[in-house]
Amino acid sequence: MGAFAVKDVMRSPRAKAAVRFALDEDLGSASALAFPRWLDATSEALVDPDAVATGEIYPKGKGCVVAGATVARAVLKAVDPRIQVRITVPDGAKARVGEPILVFRGRARSILAAERTALNFMQRMCATATLTRAFVDATKRYGTLILDTRKTTPGLRVFEKYAVLCGGGANHRMGMYDRVLMKDNHRRLWKGGDPSALDEAVRAARAKFPRLAVEVEVESLEECASALRAKPEWIMLDNMSVADMRRCVRMCRGISKTEASGGITLDRAREVAATGVTAISLGCLTHSAGSADLSLEWRVV
Repeated sequence: MGAFAVKDVMRSPRAKAAVRFALDEDLGSASALAFPRWLDATSEALVDPDAVATGEIYPKGKGCVVAGATVARAVLKAVDPRIQVRITVPDGAKARVGEPILVFRGRARSILAAERTALNFMQRMCATATLTRAFVDATKRYGTLILDTRKTTPGLRVFEKYAVLCGGGANHRMGMYDRVLMKDNHRRLWKGGDPSALDEAVRAARAKFPRLAVEVEVESLEECASALRAKPEWIMLDNMSVADMRRCVRMCRGISKTEASGGITLDRAREVAATGVTAISLGCLTHSAGSADLSLEWRVV
């Protein structure tokens, strides 16, 4: 289901470009300022250029699942390749309160310049990973996949979907290019929205893109039965009652995988998973996770 396995997200060209863009945003660039390099004006005015600092980033709250340690390292190294960085709690692991996630040493000016950008990435990514882990833990007895959605921050999808993997979830499609997913608006534009013709829509999609998985969003038992005639790889059960989900799962068994979607909270996740759905998709993992409470503490040597 996922587009990539848990590995260093910084292997992605999009991630590398996003880190550089974030640093340009915070430190300016040669095109934006009359300087040939990034600039932290305050530090250059007040901090001795020879000052060296050591420091660490750690969580202040309980249950933090780490995501983005490699991104923070990339930020520090982009500002100053001479900064020494050691990751002590890897992405995907839980960090205890006050336990260093990464430790670094280098020029104080460089660390100050990189600090906020590194924390901005890590705080959001750790929050997404931690929320994902909560859903994974709530549904693990049923073996239900916890999926993300395309409800991501523009330009940061690669990081947010990576954070979901760190939390034990799985990636849905990365974009509109790697799966056919017929949602309600697509259905309305297919033969006037005839709910009895969803099987024809599946066949038309397969004829156009034979190598892509096809998924159909349905809102009733009748729509589910219509789509099933063409055996799509996935059927999304959108905003259904638990009773109807259970009926649809029985209908789809051995034919199509099922995905429950639509405002599913952590309190409801176990009940939904008990219906036997293959997966639960959750926009909240990336659009409502907030930020983890992380701190960067350091000292001048």
